[in-house]
Amino acid sequence: QVQLVESGGGLVQAGGSLRLSCAASGRTFASYTMGWFRQAPGKEREFVAAISRRGARTYYADSVKGRFTISRDNAKNTDLQMNSLKPEDTAVYYCAAANSPYTVTNPADNDYWGQGTQVTVSS
Repeated sequence: QVQLVESGGGLVQAGGSLRLSCAASGRTFASYTMGWFRQAPGKEREFVAAISRRGARTYYADSVKGRFTISRDNAKNTDLQMNSLKPEDTAVYYCAAANSPYTVTNPADNDYWGQGTQVTVSS
């Protein structure tokens, strides 16, 4: 069992930065691939970034590549550093965990979700 709690969302102007954090609880954190997803009003939840179990591999959606960076540590935290934010990045951001050896980009393939944190980018 894994519980996920996100923090760090907020309101920022276009071009600014935010850092999201996901704190996990549970003894098997190292067994899970971690990811960030987002959902804007009226749209489906979409993949943003993922990181492998030991943090050696990362994968990004084309829309955030070069601007966002995902990382994880041994203290069960998974962070998403977001730079050069755009109004189209506005969404609720969710942390997710998948009991899989592969990075997961399909929301349906995740096993656990956080409650989400709002990110709003003003123009």
